[in-house]
Amino acid sequence: MNSTQFQQLLEAKGISLSSHQLHQFEQYFHILVEWNEKMNLTGITEKEAVYEKHFFDSISASFFVDFKSLHTLCDVGAGAGFPSIPLKICFPHLHVSIVDSLKKRIGFLDHLVSELGLDNVSLYHDRAEIFGKKEQFREKFDAVTARAVARISVLNEFCLPLVKKNGAFIAMKGASAQEELQNGEKSLEVLGGKLREIHHFTLPFEESERYIVTIDKVKATPKKYPRKPGVPIKTPIE
Repeated sequence: MNSTQFQQLLEAKGISLSSHQLHQFEQYFHILVEWNEKMNLTGITEKEAVYEKHFFDSISASFFVDFKSLHTLCDVGAGAGFPSIPLKICFPHLHVSIVDSLKKRIGFLDHLVSELGLDNVSLYHDRAEIFGKKEQFREKFDAVTARAVARISVLNEFCLPLVKKNGAFIAMKGASAQEELQNGEKSLEVLGGKLREIHHFTLPFEESERYIVTIDKVKATPKKYPRKPGVPIKTPIE
């Protein structure tokens, strides 16, 4: 996917990018590749693949969820900034908080945000299990995203404590989504979530399967969750 195809495919979804926004994506690509030589951010560095598998894929959440109506977004385990930074470029009004457990990645994101001139982006070097217990963040976000971080039963415990009541958790998953959802039913119930919808699509050129899973926050998450760091992954609620 070259940048013209990227622009046209987004246009078809009702997302019109200005020359400034297109330039931000171009900068993002160059900064990602440059930093990737010093630290492991991604195995995907070829330009057309980055545009499709990272940029377009990240923005795909907005094909099914109305990001124009959201104000605050938290991205758990964003790695090199996916999906939150591409979403922020497309929807500049968003107030974005990014949580990642690796300090080096936060260093990269800090540099990226500054180079791209993005405002209202807050970066937190923290474990999701600790972050979700903090009063100033717990149940404070309109939407929380996670892309390819862990399976859904684990993600629910990382992310649902951060979603405000009537907000949504948006999980961006690959081919295993359906099976993960079946195993994640109990965690949804326990943590105050309810499955709203599952959207399935394939990437336009590379054609790998993608699922956007939207989970509504219907009731408060019990105080004991998330459990201590490491516990949700070792013994998920299933």
